[in-house]
Amino acid sequence: MNRVKKIGALLGFLLSFSAWGGALKIEITQGVSSAQPIAIIPFSTAQVVGEVWVDVAQIISDDLARSGRFKPLPRLDMLNKPSSAAQVNFRNWQALGQDNLVVGKVLPAANGRLTVQFQLFDVYKGEQLTGFSVPANSASLRAAAHRISDLIYEKLTGQKGAFSTRIAYVTSAHGVNGQAEYKIQVADADGFGAKTIVTSSEPVMSPAWSPRGDKLSYVSYEGRRSSIYTQTLRSGQREKLRSFKGINGAPAWSPDGSQLALTLSKDGSADIYVYNVISRSFRRLTRSYAIDTEPSWSPDGRQIIFTSDRGGKPQIYRISANGGKAARLTFEGTYNARASYSPDGKNVTMVHRVNGQYRIASLELATGFTNILSTGSLDESPSYAPNGSMILYSTSDGLKTILAAVSSDGKVRQKLRLQGGDVREPAWSPFKQY
Repeated sequence: MNRVKKIGALLGFLLSFSAWGGALKIEITQGVSSAQPIAIIPFSTAQVVGEVWVDVAQIISDDLARSGRFKPLPRLDMLNKPSSAAQVNFRNWQALGQDNLVVGKVLPAANGRLTVQFQLFDVYKGEQLTGFSVPANSASLRAAAHRISDLIYEKLTGQKGAFSTRIAYVTSAHGVNGQAEYKIQVADADGFGAKTIVTSSEPVMSPAWSPRGDKLSYVSYEGRRSSIYTQTLRSGQREKLRSFKGINGAPAWSPDGSQLALTLSKDGSADIYVYNVISRSFRRLTRSYAIDTEPSWSPDGRQIIFTSDRGGKPQIYRISANGGKAARLTFEGTYNARASYSPDGKNVTMVHRVNGQYRIASLELATGFTNILSTGSLDESPSYAPNGSMILYSTSDGLKTILAAVSSDGKVRQKLRLQGGDVREPAWSPFKQY
């Protein structure tokens, strides 16, 4: 490669982190009227030499507001801004109708590092509920803020927070030469810090997280032929699974990370296969003349659900991960597809057609009850947050495709917009391994 080409390649690589794959902007379109009032005071940075450009308290406030379960107090309504327990007058916050209060500081630590301290109080009892010191540096302050949001959310709701997780998604747009460009990108759960994992002039699709969150598997049509790749996020190194003739698609990791369920048509019809990551061997799971696709594992790894038209229309079926006879799960409606389990295994989210419109729905496995959650006309690719609180999906928005999220009870709705291009096929990461 000559010098000009090397420079061009380098510029292209750098621009891929800042072009139309920028931050996703989140708009809360529906919240909960009973959201819990909470005051998150701006964190003191007085002891830190130089400017602290990350507003830790604002990130925490945005995180909690996005959950739909909390209503942070606007800063203009704050009577004062304490940074420690000794400075707190609980009667002031009671008068403002706040249930809880968060104060904190960003402090210098050894070797140029930082420590973020916070305390969470019950305003009416005048008691501290929790408090921690979170290590950070200037580059990881956002991550520290998300970690604090997780701790606060879990303390007040009893449910593990998912603010430190990430999302993967596919973007598509036309470059300066008019050629289509497809990317798989990974961003923080709040849409910040987007990074491009792969770029191609041919379609890429179906990103799937490994259980540890350190790898992504996906389908790429490089060379005009579908192939499944697994890519390590930290190093960028990727491995191509053996590419068979016909369909190679819909990878899904087992909960223990030892296997991938996928769709292959190498033996004729499209069936579900299981790939052993260690032995690199393939095992056929379904045998049908119909199209069996879109596998997803149960949280305990014992079952796999998938989409099949073996009954004439796309419906959801379940089969043992060891094989056997598949049982139909969905009976309401003529189209149910792209299903995945909730983290507790009690529900399944899916695309459900109603009156000609494609909506995100949840199926309660114990009762068979189907609950329609979204309101769009072309909603696709639902993916649960690892705590089960929200479902991320893609939806049509005018002439564009954007991401949206809905709470598992349908009460909270959000839209995630990207400047330029379409966004689709989201996948929510597992919990971060601390």
